[in-house]
This record gives sequence, structure tokens and C-alpha cells, in this order.
Amino acid sequence: MPTSPASDLKRNFPPVVDANTRLLILGSLPGEVSLAHRQYYAHPQNRFWHLVGEVIGEPLPALPYETRLDVLRAYGVGLWDVVAQARREGSLDSNIRLHTGSDLAGLIATLPLLRAVAFNGGTAARIGQRALAQGNVSLPVVLLPSSSPAYTIPFATKRDAWLALRDWLDMGEPRQSV
Repeated sequence: MPTSPASDLKRNFPPVVDANTRLLILGSLPGEVSLAHRQYYAHPQNRFWHLVGEVIGEPLPALPYETRLDVLRAYGVGLWDVVAQARREGSLDSNIRLHTGSDLAGLIATLPLLRAVAFNGGTAARIGQRALAQGNVSLPVVLLPSSSPAYTIPFATKRDAWLALRDWLDMGEPRQSV
């Protein structure tokens, strides 16, 4: 069986964090639309920006992408993926093969105010919790229903679960105007 060239590997994006990150939301690996746009959660049917917007009380889907990231950082929310690179046909997590994990422990060591890690979906949780255990990282973990359109539970059910993230954030004003 021939192996695919390295160019066939899908790679994650750099983490969106800063020294004030209090909550780190981890997905699995960007899907095809996100990779094409070089943006986290770019697929229009992915509910991530709606869900996080509900958590922090900001209209994230209506904002330009870079502004969304600024708003997340202002509220102490960070983003990254548990898979650094992998082979995957399409966008489904079930198709992730031969993955290399992200250095979650290394990133977390740079976040002095981090209070919790949240996993966006089951694949992110499975891979990420294993990485945290191997890295001897001991933080509260929040397991979230996937924001992906492939996970077809009602939005209201997803929203109710995601609102638990408020417990890990100071839900007053953002730390800087955006």
C-alpha cells in the first residue's frame, strides 16, 4: 500500500491564547472548509461561533473572523486542536488516521491563569484527555457536545451544555475593549 506524501497531511492552526487565557476550548482537527479558509470553525453550519457567543453574550457570528478571536481573548477564552497533524479524507473525525497529537501540556504550561480545559466533541475529548494524562496535567475538564453539523442533537441541547463554560470565566466586562 503506497503512503501519501507529507503534503497530504492536514495540520492544525496555531493556538489562539494569551497570558490571560482562563478557559481553553480544544477541538480535534480543522475540517476542509476551515483549512481552506485558514479559520477555526469556518464551515457555515458549524455552530461553534453561535455557541461560544451564547456563553460570553457576544454576537460572534456577525463579527469579522479576526475580531471574533480578539473577543475570545478578551473574555479569557483560548482555542486550539488536540491533533497537530493527521491524514484524513474529508472532514469527519472518524476519518482521522495516523495522527500526531498537539503539545497540550507544553501549551498549558504557558497559561498561568488557565482554570479549565473544554473538549468540543468526543474525538477531541478522547485524544485530549489521553494527552493531558500523559503530560501529567491536572485541570478540570468540561466535555461538550460537538458543535459540528455532523453531531445532530438540537442546538438548544448543545447550548445548555456549553453554557456550563460560564463557570470558568469571569463573566463581567471583557478585560479590554474590542
